[in-house]
Amino acid sequence: MAAESAEHLATAGAAEAGEHALTPASYIGHHLKFLEQPVGDTSFWTLHLDTLLTSLLLGTFVFGFVAWIVRGATAGVPGKRQAFVEICVDFVNDQVKSIFDKSYSFVAPLALTVFIWVLFMNAMDFLPVDIMAKALHAVGVDEFRLVPTADVNATFALALSVWFLMIGFAIKVKGLGGFLHELVAAPFGTVKLTWNPLTWVGFVLLGVANFLFQMIEYVSKPLSHSLRLFGNMYAGEIIFLLLWLWAATGLVGTFFAVLLGWGWAIFHILIVALQAFIFMMLTVVYISLAHEHH
Repeated sequence: MAAESAEHLATAGAAEAGEHALTPASYIGHHLKFLEQPVGDTSFWTLHLDTLLTSLLLGTFVFGFVAWIVRGATAGVPGKRQAFVEICVDFVNDQVKSIFDKSYSFVAPLALTVFIWVLFMNAMDFLPVDIMAKALHAVGVDEFRLVPTADVNATFALALSVWFLMIGFAIKVKGLGGFLHELVAAPFGTVKLTWNPLTWVGFVLLGVANFLFQMIEYVSKPLSHSLRLFGNMYAGEIIFLLLWLWAATGLVGTFFAVLLGWGWAIFHILIVALQAFIFMMLTVVYISLAHEHH
């Protein structure tokens, strides 16, 4: 009986150890968990506190830094910090001017805000995953994701903000009547009504077709705007996690993980900057399209 009990305990211990063994799925799944806070008694509405906190801290830090530089700007030879901010502002202004040929007193600052904020949120992907996880664990936080743009809720919120601005500009420029008329008159045009009943049938059919195409366009814009950024940053996060997982296999795995990690980080710099640039350009393009009359 004692031998059987010992054998049973050993088997149970081995099974428990197997359940807690580090696997790619368990490792990645742990690091992809959000710091969630349900709103109310159900989980229908849940806040991702890590996404909100990181986004707010980055926004406060980055734009506080820019405001500090602007407040101390001089007309003489600029310092390194002032020169860096001026380069960013001139770069964004040139991009906006090339697309938006109207008054861009609002669009250019909006584009600059979007570009810098998304750039720094993307750049959080360069922080070492395991080191940051251990540091957060030391203060009692076991689940925390540091890349806000790898959360589809954050990218979709940004895209929806641009979407509402686009609709607001369209109504401001065309008027509410012109905006509603465009929903049923573009892109196929409309039929001039006469006493001929066929013109009424054509008018209705073209109006329905125009409205459906407009709805597809309006729905696809925030979806493509948000999912493009989310997909690229989420994929980059997964690759970094796989490389860190490889480092746990031993000395050789650590060597190749560090080597490939540096290579991927250098390549990822382009992705981080490019995705911020694309998100900014799409913002400008969508607002520019809202000013066009069909």
